[in-house]
Amino acid sequence: QLQLVESGGGLVQAGGSLRLSCAASGRTFSNYAMGWFRQAPGKEREFVATISWSGGYTYYADSVKGRFTISRDNAKNTVYLQMNSLKPEDTAVYYCAANPSRFGSGQYDYWGQGTQVTVSS
Repeated sequence: QLQLVESGGGLVQAGGSLRLSCAASGRTFSNYAMGWFRQAPGKEREFVATISWSGGYTYYADSVKGRFTISRDNAKNTVYLQMNSLKPEDTAVYYCAANPSRFGSGQYDYWGQGTQVTVSS
């Protein structure tokens, strides 16, 4: 079983930056494509970004493209989400997720518990 633990959330003013981390354990991290998703109050969970197994490919939702950067360090079993130019509409619980067989915005097999990001105006 792959365990995922997110960290790095918090309260930030609009225009500010945060870096989220997701530490994986229990299985070989490099065997998984990784993704970040978010869920705002009263809304469905939505895809944010994904990165391939070796980190060579990334894909972003249009709403975050140019502001967020996903990266991974397979030696540290960690995936990151650098979030710049944050907007109040980025406020949500952010989740990391893992999929051993597919890269993209679709279904993921393993999920973390989430970390809250709040952007004040």
